[in-house]
Amino acid sequence: MALKIFQYLGKAELGRCAQVSRTWKVLAEDEVLWYRLCQGEGYLCLPTCRGSDEEVLKLDIELSHVSLGQEMKLRSNLNQWVTLPLFFRYTSGEVRLWDTRTWDYTAPVLAAVAGPGGAGAPPHVSFVRINSSLAVAAYEDGTVSVWSLLLGQEPIHHFQHNQHIQALALAPGGSAVATASGFQVRVESPDDRGFWQTPATFEIQKLVNFLNLVPDVTGSPVAVAAAEDIVYLLKAEDPGRILHSVYGQPVTCLDVAAHEAAFGIKTFGWLLNEPNQILLYNLETNQCVTKVGSSIGEFSCVNLHSSPPNMLVAGNKDRRVRVFDVRRGAAACSVYGHQLGVTAVRMDDWKMVSGGEEGLVCVWDQRMATKLWEMHARHPVRLVWFNSHSLITANIPEEKNPRGSSITEDDPSLHRKYRGVIYSYEFSVDQLAVDSVLPICRSSYDELTGYNYNIGLAVPYDSI
Repeated sequence: MALKIFQYLGKAELGRCAQVSRTWKVLAEDEVLWYRLCQGEGYLCLPTCRGSDEEVLKLDIELSHVSLGQEMKLRSNLNQWVTLPLFFRYTSGEVRLWDTRTWDYTAPVLAAVAGPGGAGAPPHVSFVRINSSLAVAAYEDGTVSVWSLLLGQEPIHHFQHNQHIQALALAPGGSAVATASGFQVRVESPDDRGFWQTPATFEIQKLVNFLNLVPDVTGSPVAVAAAEDIVYLLKAEDPGRILHSVYGQPVTCLDVAAHEAAFGIKTFGWLLNEPNQILLYNLETNQCVTKVGSSIGEFSCVNLHSSPPNMLVAGNKDRRVRVFDVRRGAAACSVYGHQLGVTAVRMDDWKMVSGGEEGLVCVWDQRMATKLWEMHARHPVRLVWFNSHSLITANIPEEKNPRGSSITEDDPSLHRKYRGVIYSYEFSVDQLAVDSVLPICRSSYDELTGYNYNIGLAVPYDSI
């Protein structure tokens, strides 16, 4: 509603509103509002512009309130900006790389290779993957680009598929890249001299839904692919190995560790004696180690590679998060706190983090099966990652089209509604903002009572 009101303001009024409060500043600097003003001022009529059109127009506001000397200095700085092409699209096709240790800078854009269509707006990005040395992106036109995190923003390798890419995988801690397009799985990796090659190409029977590369593999890369109700173990020396196949039981999620693969299977009404389960397979013996879970809802996500030994965590569409002990074949912990199905999970030795379709992120204490903290955003949570002191989540909308039923409709509130968001949280005792807390709200273990900031803590006076 605020954006609907702000769209009737001019650039001077938006500049004044930005000085009212931090909330109004975010609204007044909304890119969609400035996009409209750019059109009115004629900036978008030029093939190129100096910097971002929004930034140019915002500087015009500053120029109307400064002295002549300051104005000359500002315009001099403006003229020194590099000329860049500008594309106004909901999905810009850009791949940005952030350093999570320092967020207060402009993330560099990794250069893309021109697709088969030639020059013009870059295609939409379908998938991105990153590890300690490489970043990989797959585009809608079938192009795959690989960047080195040490060598700069130009890709060190790229290749092209003739069809849409359904899945992308990057080896954790390695340099192998796997893609699935059509009925083909392709693996790319550099040799000892650094020249990229295609060590293996696999033809499978069905379209791939999930694809993972097995970590810590010596020799040729090994991939695990799930195509509807078939799970393949793809090795160069044994390309046709089927790990699991039961007709009518599609795979709903997949994760891979160094020696094991875990995936969820969905059953239907005529299989009343077999509920939805998580299957754990040994990749060396190709045998099923155990089956865990017995749920009416289907398992929507599973995390094996980052879980403690002999443990795995899974999310279900029945809105529960379950931790399984694979040695006992039973659930060690089950928690309930989402309004819709769980879409992403991760765990360490004592805590779990889960994300749901409703946009809720929850942090759980596994030992007490208690929710420690939660945060809500508009879109479904597609990624959760954390370590001992930080948490990163990504909320991505289901519908990627920012416009309404009419192609001419350009509602700024609708544009903002369809934006995904990345959140970074830090949980560190050394970085507590003690000075910002009122003395009446401070407390310690020595005091009998204290203010809990309206947060339901599992243990009194825990630091979050």
